[in-house]
Amino acid sequence: MTTERKPNKVVDQLTSTMKIDPDEYSPVTSSNRVSSLGYALAGWLYMLRRQKNTRIQAVASVVVFALALWLQIDFTGLAVLVLTITIVWMAEFLNAAVEAVCNLATSDIHPMAKVARDVASAAVLLGVVASVIIGLLIMGPPLLERLNLIG
Repeated sequence: MTTERKPNKVVDQLTSTMKIDPDEYSPVTSSNRVSSLGYALAGWLYMLRRQKNTRIQAVASVVVFALALWLQIDFTGLAVLVLTITIVWMAEFLNAAVEAVCNLATSDIHPMAKVARDVASAAVLLGVVASVIIGLLIMGPPLLERLNLIG
């Protein structure tokens, strides 16, 4: 007596993506970790060369980190600042990737492409606003104290 197993839609939904072999769909796949690192660095260099905001972020990141060292922010504060700065960088990189995909997908001004670009840009803005607030919370009091504005 054989019983036929009914497909479980939830399990199929959860496991469907992991069954896809990217080599079947991608013209270029990385053959090793060194190549993967090279592609990642190429992407970072692209961002620094072609995206104005990334160059501004680079300067701001160095200034914030230098200021934090000058203010002698503790390791926990430095870790939070590094994490916060990294999140803004990541949002900017993902924003550029979304823009590139939208440009690749259509040369027309499509309303859904506008939504994708605007939402990705909003993610960067959200990260920047949060980073400014976090920076002020961590570095504001020591900066005011260092400038003798508070006792």
